[in-house]
Amino acid sequence: MHSSSPPPFLRTLCSLRWLATAGQAVAILVASNVLHMQLPLLPLWAGVCVLAMFNAIVQWHLPRRASEHTPATAFGHILVDITVLTWMVGFSGGIANPFGSLFVILIALAALALPRAWSLAVAAAAVLGYLTSALAGIELPASSLSPTQLQRWGSAINFLLSSVVVLLFATRLASSLRTREAELAALRERFTRNEGIVALATHAASVAHELNTPLATLTLLIDDLTEQAPNQEWHEDLTTAQLLLGQCRQRVHELAAPAQQHSARTTITLEQVIWQWQLVRPTIDLHRNPTAPLQQHVEPAVAHLLMVLLNNAADASLQAGRQRIDLELELAGQQLHGQVRDYGPGFDPRQAALPGKLFNSSKSDGLGVGLALSHATIERLGGKLWMRPADGPGSSVSFTLPVNFQEAQ
Repeated sequence: MHSSSPPPFLRTLCSLRWLATAGQAVAILVASNVLHMQLPLLPLWAGVCVLAMFNAIVQWHLPRRASEHTPATAFGHILVDITVLTWMVGFSGGIANPFGSLFVILIALAALALPRAWSLAVAAAAVLGYLTSALAGIELPASSLSPTQLQRWGSAINFLLSSVVVLLFATRLASSLRTREAELAALRERFTRNEGIVALATHAASVAHELNTPLATLTLLIDDLTEQAPNQEWHEDLTTAQLLLGQCRQRVHELAAPAQQHSARTTITLEQVIWQWQLVRPTIDLHRNPTAPLQQHVEPAVAHLLMVLLNNAADASLQAGRQRIDLELELAGQQLHGQVRDYGPGFDPRQAALPGKLFNSSKSDGLGVGLALSHATIERLGGKLWMRPADGPGSSVSFTLPVNFQEAQ
């Protein structure tokens, strides 16, 4: 997705160009009205107007063409600045004009932001512009100040303007570089984690084939034992074991099947997700809000995310000797809002609450896979996941996910 804002370098050029336009207008007014210099006002004001019109057009079209930003585009913009500066310096004293050193500022900007070849092209154009204004420029007319005083004041103002330009550009460029480095660091971390997830998925598909046969054999044995159960209590326990084995076989088949067979069209209701989880964790007391959209269909990735959060909350509550967790689900438009609250010991706010690294678990018997897969699911679906201390014992994990499936009729 391309940003609707212009590239940082071109945006900075636009800001500096407005500064140059205002400075040139003020310089013309001061020179003609305060210093009483007989300057050719028509060519000078024409240069100011051309620069202002060019900058206005650039700012109007640049956001729409941000994705087309190339070094050639930036070179074209700087070439316009060099041309206008040559025109203005040429009609206001040529080489005697202290503002002629502004050509160096344009070379510095290009050297900091453009590739070497384009920077050399800008330097060549600036040298050509300076020579043109020096050879073809008109002499600086007389003023109320002596030539020495005029040179001193002009050099001081030129130094001040150059400092402002360099500081403004360098600050923006440094900020842009810091932002880019942070984005690259996040991308590297995400790439490393996703590599581990891909390797885990490949290994899981292989193991799924190996588990299919023993699970099928175990299912047959449980079926036989259920038929021969000596009493009702044994029959109920074996029936529960059948359901759990059925879930295991279903998960194994999903892991072994080709990825294209599990598209986003394969859905499951939130009620089924909660029922499957309670079947695995029957000792946990789950409290949910009565308005939860249990008939809402979600894709398997969302179901897995919810199960991971419920399991983590259950484990946290058990650490504190409690068997209760809370679940709140709300549907607002196309967004599913959820919160899972545990009654465990909580977490240290100084540490990362939701580590996204694979195989890095805070639990002694954990694999460190659940939260990493949860992060991957959240990023893929464009949702949000955050954690905060609860009001009282424990902590709560909240999430927001887009939902594209309608409720079952």
